[in-house]
Amino acid sequence: MLALDNSRDRAVQSIFDRIAGRYDLLNRVISFRLDNRWRAEAIRTLATQPGDIVLDLGAGTGDLTFAAAKRTAGRVRIVGLDFSLPMLQLAQHKKRRISHGAQTTFVLGSAMAAPIKSAACDGAMTAFVLRNVSDLPRFFAEAFRIMKPGARFVSLDMFPPTARWFAPFYNLYFYRLVPWIGGALAGDRNAYSYLSRSVRQFHSPETVAGMIAAAGFRNVAIRKFLNGAVCLHSAQKPPA
Repeated sequence: MLALDNSRDRAVQSIFDRIAGRYDLLNRVISFRLDNRWRAEAIRTLATQPGDIVLDLGAGTGDLTFAAAKRTAGRVRIVGLDFSLPMLQLAQHKKRRISHGAQTTFVLGSAMAAPIKSAACDGAMTAFVLRNVSDLPRFFAEAFRIMKPGARFVSLDMFPPTARWFAPFYNLYFYRLVPWIGGALAGDRNAYSYLSRSVRQFHSPETVAGMIAAAGFRNVAIRKFLNGAVCLHSAQKPPA
């Protein structure tokens, strides 16, 4: 288990340690399998090149890591970083049966202090992680540090929907039904109540874009899916 200094980080780590075994199933059920489509869009936006090294921050059970490895047909090296040992153990288990899994590596560590050399990566990506981060400016600064000049960054996450007509339906489903589904399928309603609250209490996509720009990135863009309930941020570290 990775020791963390921040109490919120430790609490979040504990939640993901507990739900690791059912995490993939719940993602498919709760998102109606749309999460795979959104990850594919994030990987396309990253626009990797053969021989690139890409860091997946908050890799969890490796969904984004493996999706990138498959899409690039093994021509890109993907390093998945996460602070939950049970999540990474599942990723290692999945790796043995995933095509191009040999091109992936998993590392136990915190995205707030990544054990990666500066300017070592040709790209960085993250999916459904930002809401769980205790210090977003530090997170984005660390992503900026490990990336080479000119490298691209993409982040996929959930936000309160922007379409007024859609919000009541979303609120009923995500804030009322999702904790119940999490309790029924994962045996941990409290964990999925936290995940629902993390969306309700999260920043706006525009505020997150401002934080990314403040870390030094340029060409920050937002793409919205599902009436703004899911957003893909993309940005670039300025060339040298």
